[in-house]
Amino acid sequence: MAVRCLFLARKSLNCACRLQLFLSNDHRALIGLYSTAAKHWGTGDNCNGDDTTDDSGHAMTNVKLLEMRASKLEEQVRELTERYKRAMADSDNVRKRTQKFVQDAKLFGIQSFCRELVEVADLLEKTDNLQEEEGQRLAQVQDRLQGIFTKHGLNKMSPVGDKYDPYQHEIVCHTPAEGGEPSTVTVVKQDGYKLHGRTIRHAQVGIAVMKQEQD
Repeated sequence: MAVRCLFLARKSLNCACRLQLFLSNDHRALIGLYSTAAKHWGTGDNCNGDDTTDDSGHAMTNVKLLEMRASKLEEQVRELTERYKRAMADSDNVRKRTQKFVQDAKLFGIQSFCRELVEVADLLEKTDNLQEEEGQRLAQVQDRLQGIFTKHGLNKMSPVGDKYDPYQHEIVCHTPAEGGEPSTVTVVKQDGYKLHGRTIRHAQVGIAVMKQEQD
């Protein structure tokens, strides 16, 4: 038993010596490396000198590339802004035209109906040889009809004394001027009507002319 313990103790001592030798060798190697690095540093032997110059060159190149890219982006932003403005202007024009179309449809959708309705008013005005009571009732009907016309924007023209306007008047006869101004309306043969300011039926009129023109 004592022999075995002595054997194990000797074996452990040998392992400890080998470990110490190994650590000593590594320690000397590390010292040598640090010494070499110190010498290079002291003598100014900088291995990264060329790398610093290269890095500066790369940095300048990157700055130029970024400036070029920023310039292109600014140009794209300006172009997109102009496109956006044009698109908004076109959209606004379309919106205004659509609103005008809808408004006109509301105002003048009854235009054809009004043309036919004013013919009824003509017939009522041409009714003659009525008794007094019937005439009064007819006058009430006419007043009521004209009130309805006015309510819906349909108005009778009163062109007598006005200058002849081909957009509102239709000449059916001529009368002597007799001191009046030529080309003025002197008589109305058939009433004209406007719907919200738009002529839907021209007034048939006679205009004043100089005597030699009439001949």
